[in-house]
Amino acid sequence: MKTRPCWVEIDTKRLEANFQFLNTLAAPHAELLAIVKANAYGHGLSLCATAAVRAGARWLGVTSVEEGVVARAACPEAHVLVIGGVFPGQGVDVLQHRLTAVVWEPGQLDELETASQAAGAKPNSIPVHLEIDTGMSRQGVDAGGLELALARFRPGSPLKLEGVMTHLFAADEADGRVTETQLARLDKVLGEIGTAGLLPEWLNVGNSAALVAGQAETIADLASRHGLRAMLRPGFALYGLTPDFDPDFQNVPPSVTAARTKLQPVLSWKTRVVSMRTVPAGAVVGYNGTFVATESMRLALIAVGYADGLDRHLGNRFRLLVRGQRAPLAGRISMDQAVLDVTEIPGVNVGDEVVVLGSQGDQTITAFDHATATDTIPWEVFTRIGQRVQRVEV
Repeated sequence: MKTRPCWVEIDTKRLEANFQFLNTLAAPHAELLAIVKANAYGHGLSLCATAAVRAGARWLGVTSVEEGVVARAACPEAHVLVIGGVFPGQGVDVLQHRLTAVVWEPGQLDELETASQAAGAKPNSIPVHLEIDTGMSRQGVDAGGLELALARFRPGSPLKLEGVMTHLFAADEADGRVTETQLARLDKVLGEIGTAGLLPEWLNVGNSAALVAGQAETIADLASRHGLRAMLRPGFALYGLTPDFDPDFQNVPPSVTAARTKLQPVLSWKTRVVSMRTVPAGAVVGYNGTFVATESMRLALIAVGYADGLDRHLGNRFRLLVRGQRAPLAGRISMDQAVLDVTEIPGVNVGDEVVVLGSQGDQTITAFDHATATDTIPWEVFTRIGQRVQRVEV
């Protein structure tokens, strides 16, 4: 069925090239886990997971068991890591779909143990990654809970401690002291894990910022001291955007400069002009009349609104691309529509393509542009693009 003209184009070849470039930053020190959580940052989980695997990814990272089931269907042979934890009743699905869960709460371990025992799983056969809280205070075992968590991997348990992970929450900051502190805490915990007689395979640490800033070797050195293999988790960079490092970042590593050159945006968001009208001076446009025509004006109605993810705050303060030029949004953005002032752009007509995010001619609108205009971050710009906006592979 033909859909209304509001769609997202996903350039999977660019995603593959981005993964391969990021892999050069990691190699030979670390494996990459391609983050496809939150519907691949709004890009489309199935499309992006399969593209990452084609590019060489052996690991995929998702938020939830539900996303893990989708990733498994798309990529039958990949390792799928569920980063956001397991909820009551989901243990059966973890086992059935061969997912690997991140754990840190006793209840999560209980859920997996119960499901494993019911399935007759053999000892040390169900892999999990234990998250350590090294200072973010969000998820992970803290120092006081480590001993009890490690005791759960007792002989005879079906659970296998395959990996240890943490989140670096300030890898894009200038002086790196926060990251150094986190890694020092992690070093101590890894020593305690070894003392407990446990031998995980993977040390799963570091996001796009850590990878692009050249932290792969540092993380790999930490891993090797404890007999582990290093893994980093690029997300943002996988989709073609370089992390916006602290402006005080001194002596920018060559890897950052290379990333700014090599990474290519994967997503373009488009719509079309669906109606045209000319209004006289004094005409009001949109809800509550926040825009009043100062002269005779040509207006283009476009098929995109806040239910599609176009932030309502962009009304009267942002421009979209049509016929290679920037046209101001006139009036408030509606749930399903918006209006462009095209008075100064000759020839605009019904059916013309409008770029909400991406390039047209020599002009480009980025996720950073949207984020700056709405006082948010590019991650939110991508992930709020609505499910009803069709993702199309190009």
